[in-house]
Amino acid sequence: MALRSIHLLGSPALRKRSDEVESVDEEVRTLVRDLSDTMTAAEGIGLAANQVGLARRVAVVQVGDHPELVLINPEILETDGEEKDEEGCLSLPDMFGDVARAQRIVVETTNLDGERERHELTDLFARAVLHEVDHLNGVLFFDHLSPLKRRMLLAKWKKSRKGQTGYIKEVTPAEASGT
Repeated sequence: MALRSIHLLGSPALRKRSDEVESVDEEVRTLVRDLSDTMTAAEGIGLAANQVGLARRVAVVQVGDHPELVLINPEILETDGEEKDEEGCLSLPDMFGDVARAQRIVVETTNLDGERERHELTDLFARAVLHEVDHLNGVLFFDHLSPLKRRMLLAKWKKSRKGQTGYIKEVTPAEASGT
């Protein structure tokens, strides 16, 4: 199990548009495994490479009993409907806001074999993929909130971080076991 540190709000890595992956090699496969391990240990449902400090267009999403979806150079091809629901983020622990997102999407992505494939997703799975694609574009969920709600969330974030320095959170296996 290889766990990576998660970058928190304030880290410049979160605001950069990630670079395209030229080819799926062992380095990319290792990154995907590390993202998956880190996401699971941190009890998230999605994690993008820039959240661990790498500006690569790679993310993973695991929702419920669905198989984990690997997103390499994802492209949203279709969106339908709209649904507003609460979102959180591993890069903003314990911060939440209601975000309107498409209820159904079609995403095209490269798999670990280097082949392009399409997935039609709905509801929470679609929301999680859109959230991670936003990360790859340097966008955070609170960017979708009204200016007032965004200011309130940022004030709460600053208060929660009082006395803390740095923008990195270590993830440990103990987090996953609840100890």
